[in-house]
Order: sequence, then structure tokens, then C-alpha cells
Amino acid sequence: MARFTPSVICLMGPTASGKTGLAVELVERFPVEIVSVDSALVYRGMDIGTAKPGPEVLARAPHRLVDILDPEDAYSAARFREDALHAIAAIHAAGRIPLLVGGTGLYFRALERGLSPLPAADPGLRQALLADAEREGWRVLHARLQQLDPATARRIHPNDTQRIQRALEVCLLTGRPMSVVLAEQQGAGSGLRFHKWALMPPERAVLHARIEQRFMQMLEQGFETEVATLRQRPGLDLNQPAMRAVGYRQMWLYLDGAIDRATMIRKGVVATRNYAKRQLTWLRKEPDLAWLDPHSSGQRSDLMRRLAQLLES
Repeated sequence: MARFTPSVICLMGPTASGKTGLAVELVERFPVEIVSVDSALVYRGMDIGTAKPGPEVLARAPHRLVDILDPEDAYSAARFREDALHAIAAIHAAGRIPLLVGGTGLYFRALERGLSPLPAADPGLRQALLADAEREGWRVLHARLQQLDPATARRIHPNDTQRIQRALEVCLLTGRPMSVVLAEQQGAGSGLRFHKWALMPPERAVLHARIEQRFMQMLEQGFETEVATLRQRPGLDLNQPAMRAVGYRQMWLYLDGAIDRATMIRKGVVATRNYAKRQLTWLRKEPDLAWLDPHSSGQRSDLMRRLAQLLES
């Protein structure tokens, strides 16, 4: 007898592509429950800058893995995988289908394919790398990574400071390129069947306009006050992973007086566009992915039909 493989539905896409709105619609039409796949939504007190669904949306469509940590806390792909598998098992046990919604590609990949065992972060080495970056700049550290691990450096943008730092950590702790370690040590899969859709407007200009519009809405909703409140937390600074979420660093620097308001807005919008570009680069490499124009009524109807068939099977 063939072994039954439980299914999960994935709704992926770059930031500001309309994932939350469509996910809520799916919750109201099908027996699905949302699991957030977003490295910023896990943090309490970071609501406006992350475009976190508001209380009224969460009441209509509860999200698991939202508001589970304080901003001082670190959260990893390994921790996400563990949390997500528990959430998925609970949803299946309740007779429903998990709907994984978000744009953090590493989390989706960790869940579907497992993780290669990499060395834990070393606080002393991490501080040394941060000191090097402050003194020399992240582009110098990216060039250092190119010498140690050209394959990984090619995949990491020079402005992606968190991934540069981690790749250098792995190289220095293991004495080998991270690309080699990852290739040799493949983690186990999840035992789940993934049905994957990604939202993307057909024109990049439409996404860029949505990103700028949403950033301005965040400012109107009180993003400055939100970051000012976060700055009062004694254990929080710009080196914490939570403050690497797009927009927060730029607002923090503005409140520090390091940049003016116009520069903060421009840099915040550009950082968000660059983040969306990295998300799209990852999505284009994702196998078995169906693309969906969120503004096409025909494509949305086709998605509804296919989900109905999936849930009946």
C-alpha cells in the first residue's frame, strides 16, 4: 500500500506582492490555516515596518509563528523549521491543510529540504567580523569571502551583510568554504508534499510602485514612533538580527541624526526594492513553482479551482 504523504500549500512572493490579502481569502474559502514564513513577523513590537497583519485580519485568519519572540532574540532557519513542523502537525491533526505564507526563501527551503549541519555562531568571531565591517566596510568583507569561497560570494549581494557575516563565520570555523560544507552534508526532507504558488505582478514597475506606496503608508501609520519605542529597549541595537529587517535600519539612522528624512525615505524604499529583487532571484530558482499574477482574475480563479481539486483528493 502506498504511503500517504500529507500536503502543504505554499503562497510565496516578494514583499508587497499581495500575499496576505490572498491568503485571507483562501482561509475564508477552504479548510486551511496560515503558518507565517517571515523572518520579521516573528518579532513582537515590530508591526508597522513589517506590514504585519492587524488584529482584525488575524481575527479572521489566525497566523501561526507571528509575535513569538522579542526583538532582542535571535531566530534561525533551524528554529523556524522545528516550529513550523510542530505547527503543520497540529494543523493536520485538526483535519485542516497548512497554508505557508511568506517571502523568506531560506525558511521555505529549510522546511522542504532540511538543513545542512553548520557550526553554531561564535560570539567572539561574530564581534570580530562586525568590528572589521565597521572599520573597513562590508564590501571589503565580501571581497574577503570571494577569496575564501567564490561560489558562495557569487550568490550573496555585497549589501547582504547578514549572509556575508555567516558565510565568513562558517569558512573560518570549519576551515572550508561554506559551499563545500553544504554540498557534502545534505539534511533530511520534511516528509511533506509541497504545492507551491508565487505571486508576482507581470510588470516590475507595478511592484516598485506598491513598495513605495506601502512605505509611505507605514510612515503615516506611525513607523517613526514604532522605531523610537524599539530604541528604548536596553538590549536592542542595529547589530541585532531583528533590526536588519528592511526599513528599520534606515529609520534608526534617521532618529540617530545620521541621515535626513528624505534620505531615510529614499534609502528605505531602495532597500525594500533590493530585498524584493533578492526574493525574486530565489523564486526563479525554485522548482515546481507556479507563478500567479495577483491582479489577474482568471489566474486567481484557476488557483481556486486547483486548490478545490487538491483538497478533494
